[in-house]
Amino acid sequence: MTPETLSVQERTAVRVLVEEVEKRTNVRLPVASQWPPDAVPVIAVGPSASAANWAAAALRGAGTADPAPGAEGYRLAVSMVGRAAPTVLVLGADARGILFGVGRLLRELRMTGGALRLPGSLSIVSTPQTALRGHQLGYRPKTNSYDAWDVPMWEQYIRDLAVFGTNAIELMPPRTDDEPDSPHFTLPQMPMMMEMSRIADEYAQDVWIWYPALDKDYGDPKQVEFALKEWADVLSKLKRVDAVFVPGGDPGHTEPRHLMALLERQTASLRKYHPKLQMWVSPQGFTKAWIDEFYQILKTEPDWLTGVVFGPQVRDSLPILRANVPGRYRIRHYPDITHSLRSQYPVQDWDIAHALTSQREQINPRPLDEAVIFRAALPYASDFITYSEGCNDDVNKIVWSGLGWDPKADVVQILRDYSRYFNGERYTDSFTQGLLALEQNWRGPLAANVAVYTTLEQFQALERAASPRDLRNWRFLQALYRAYYDAHVRSRLLHETSVEERALERLRSVRTGESRQALADAARILDDARTRPAAEWRLRVYSLAEALFQSIRQQLSVERYRAIAVGRGATLDSFETPLNNGGWLLARFAEAAALGSEPER
Repeated sequence: MTPETLSVQERTAVRVLVEEVEKRTNVRLPVASQWPPDAVPVIAVGPSASAANWAAAALRGAGTADPAPGAEGYRLAVSMVGRAAPTVLVLGADARGILFGVGRLLRELRMTGGALRLPGSLSIVSTPQTALRGHQLGYRPKTNSYDAWDVPMWEQYIRDLAVFGTNAIELMPPRTDDEPDSPHFTLPQMPMMMEMSRIADEYAQDVWIWYPALDKDYGDPKQVEFALKEWADVLSKLKRVDAVFVPGGDPGHTEPRHLMALLERQTASLRKYHPKLQMWVSPQGFTKAWIDEFYQILKTEPDWLTGVVFGPQVRDSLPILRANVPGRYRIRHYPDITHSLRSQYPVQDWDIAHALTSQREQINPRPLDEAVIFRAALPYASDFITYSEGCNDDVNKIVWSGLGWDPKADVVQILRDYSRYFNGERYTDSFTQGLLALEQNWRGPLAANVAVYTTLEQFQALERAASPRDLRNWRFLQALYRAYYDAHVRSRLLHETSVEERALERLRSVRTGESRQALADAARILDDARTRPAAEWRLRVYSLAEALFQSIRQQLSVERYRAIAVGRGATLDSFETPLNNGGWLLARFAEAAALGSEPER
């Protein structure tokens, strides 16, 4: 049940509810603007401001005496009075509030084939505590999955993020520091950028553009004129643009005085097409001299600038940055949630075996780590749009969105909502515990972490009970991939460490006159490392990689799936990286064997 008149964004919220319920229950909810007979249960969705006109009967007993939600907030309640059948009310403070209220309802519903259930006592009034809650979604070659997504996949992902309270996405222009094309592209970059801007507008999402200033010299007036035209040509084609973020570095190489002069002119130019456009800049990659120059410019408080971004490779810490940026400017956090190594927030004390195999862009649920990072930054920068290179960090995105809505939220409850909504009610607790266990797999020395095998056993139990539909669910498959991957890496680590120790023991026991034989024996022992333990686990990793490519286009190998590079998420290619010193030892053995005398050897 909805009011007769709804905006595009409000109609989108209703469509989300109908379609997502149908996917999980095979029940298609009819949409009507007239109340059905009292004996028919109703979900009433619409703006709270006019609810007295279109939902008067259901408002009684629905907790409407509670404080009204603020901007982007909603009231979600079950009314058991006024009608013979229950009524579920989803009342938004605005269009976004309606969408986020629908998202909360979808997360609260217990959905199974042919049925959806909700506690009769449900009564929630909720308003987000953080104004900007977004994620970067770059359709470019340098990603581990995004470049292969088509328009329906992008809409589904933007929808999934919105269900958990996301209110912004960040796009990239066709020209960045990337290759100009990808073998996976389903559309050229500009048409896809236009589609994503359109989708975002329908879902009431702010559209940010990450736009690096890449030209050689912005002190050259001709170069500035070229940039003004190029940026205008791109952004004028987009249905919606709310903000532009220009990184000072990573990539970028322009001295602050020239960069800020360029951005002042870009702001004036781009506002011809998007009058309320905001301009943001980061001091990423600045030298000490440049960041001092940047601070001096900010002291003049240019009114065309909206805010400053704190991201990777900013020389000063976030507290120092906040202290040096005038209070009129908001600071947006640009946290790297996608990389585990050589990054802004690397995994702490990561075992070398994990680092050698999983490398930078492994599937990386880090819910507890992300909560620590989020809360540490909160006093200085509550706004955020995360840095992402693909769907490997999907869990982390949802954790950030959940904490952005309520910084005091229980991370485990966010994971329970994630598990129930994306995998089904029966996985609410078991999948949640599995995600937490995957994070623990990366804690401390891997050889001593016997819990890695327990984690695999947890997921194998889920796998045995899984339906065919579950085994096509990419989020389910990602967790399985990590569980099998980690367990096999540990089994190899133990095996290869043992093999190396046996080889060295043979050398330690050598007697005079048998050095060549001892070297040959040690080499044969080291060759045992090629015997892979847990062969079934190894094969399952490869089959899951194929399933992930087919389901969500995740590119886990350069050769098999045309990933852009091994270090860019192609973890299948580094899966069998040697975990002992065998290669180095064999080279030394050969050198020793070539020596001419026994004493030399």
